[in-house]
Amino acid sequence: MAFDNTVTIVGNVTRDPELRFTPSGLPVCGFGVAWNQRNRDGEETAHFFEVTCWQSLAENVSESITKGTRVIVYGRLDWSSWETEQGEKRNQVKLIADEVAASLRWSTVDVTRNESRGGDAGGENTSMNDSSSGNNPPMTEEEPF
Repeated sequence: MAFDNTVTIVGNVTRDPELRFTPSGLPVCGFGVAWNQRNRDGEETAHFFEVTCWQSLAENVSESITKGTRVIVYGRLDWSSWETEQGEKRNQVKLIADEVAASLRWSTVDVTRNESRGGDAGGENTSMNDSSSGNNPPMTEEEPF
């Protein structure tokens, strides 16, 4: 039985994204996001999320966002549990990102499409302003236009 556990959060990046590579060469990027919840009394509570991105999304995020950037993150929850060397039980909920975007509520961005990085099963990213060919390449099925 499959469950749909997708979530969307909007918040500020708490630390610069860290790009790493798995032993097999897959890019993975991690960063934190925080958002404040205001209760009826006007008090705010900060909520912190660990976000993980894979493949071309990981590379694009690491090149595009920095600490303090307001982002919208769409993805699925991943829960893990472990025991420390001291015998303490720990739990963590991570957000595995499918999409990360800059929030345009208080800022603007310039969007640049990348050429294919290869090895990404989700299709090919191509340059929208492809100076080498002088025209735009065909869009993939994932493109909304």
